[in-house]
Amino acid sequence: MSPPSRWLSTRLTVPRKAWKFWIRSIWTRPLPTNMSQIIADIGRRVLDRQALDRATILSLVQAATEQPYELMHWAWQIRQQRFGRDVAFCSIIPGKLGGCGEDCKWCAQSASHAAEPTAPQITSFADIEHAAKAAAEHHAGCFCIVNSGRKPTAGDVQSVASTAQALYKNIDGGQMCVSASLGELTPDHARQLAAAGVKRYNHNLETSRRHYAKMVTSHTYDDRLAALRNAQQAGMQLCCGGIFGMGETWDDRIDLALTLRDEVKPVVTTMNFLHPIPGTPLENTAPLPPLEILSIIAVFRFILPQVDLKICGGRGVNLRDLQSWIFYAGATSCLVGQYLTTSGRGVPDDIRMAGDLGLRVVQELPSPDWA
Repeated sequence: MSPPSRWLSTRLTVPRKAWKFWIRSIWTRPLPTNMSQIIADIGRRVLDRQALDRATILSLVQAATEQPYELMHWAWQIRQQRFGRDVAFCSIIPGKLGGCGEDCKWCAQSASHAAEPTAPQITSFADIEHAAKAAAEHHAGCFCIVNSGRKPTAGDVQSVASTAQALYKNIDGGQMCVSASLGELTPDHARQLAAAGVKRYNHNLETSRRHYAKMVTSHTYDDRLAALRNAQQAGMQLCCGGIFGMGETWDDRIDLALTLRDEVKPVVTTMNFLHPIPGTPLENTAPLPPLEILSIIAVFRFILPQVDLKICGGRGVNLRDLQSWIFYAGATSCLVGQYLTTSGRGVPDDIRMAGDLGLRVVQELPSPDWA
């Protein structure tokens, strides 16, 4: 039976331009996908305390490129399960700054990138104590002394051990966590720091084993892993993470996260985002887009659901107006105040940011089951 002529005439009165637009939209409209469902299914698995394998993580990353907000939604749910609305602050001070003999391509402290090598600058105990008191007043639960150089001397270790003992005695009723980052530790040096009360040791892997060789040639990935083992075996908690935005791929990011989860087992994972420094080999590296940075944080939350994800260097310069989104993406803490060779923003701004988000600043966050 033929359609009524009136129906045909009505259809034919559609303007030609509108008809062409409708036809074109059918052919160019993205096909419906189940990317949101993929993210939701993986998120539920993490909430059920299932560890993700590499194939699943790759599926998550693929889905995240199309649905970053869905990814962050589930990262927030995972974060909530373990940490609720709690956040923590950390502060650092350079005990020894600059004059490093290593060739890390991102680092402004490397003598390899300097026109004229300079001797390291040593921070006095008085300045360290003053900074620690300020950190405690600003609700920082952890205070880290960071030295440049591949490995500490016996004198460096003794100085940091004595400083740690004095800080526990004089500041915040001994409640602040004193941390150190001195490079590669021997077992004896690690035990000396632990005996002095250094609770946590920071030594970053920086990136995947595969990408590491492109960034550093003066020491190896295994050197870093050995230092982490020495610190852990001495009884110190581990703070370990990396830098993103150095030309690594998503495969490299996943490799780093899996190495942290399956081998290093840190209490804290530091997440830095490259702030290119003039004079370094990476000075002209293009910055990561803010949404990609947030996706990296969120994927790490899926892989490391029980670990404190601490957002550190490069936060302000890279995320700009999206700084507060780090917590929705799954972060649980951030570095506040000054960094090593670059400036952070005012601590009151970070305190206000946490309050505006309805988050509670605490002294310490829960440790992973493996700690």
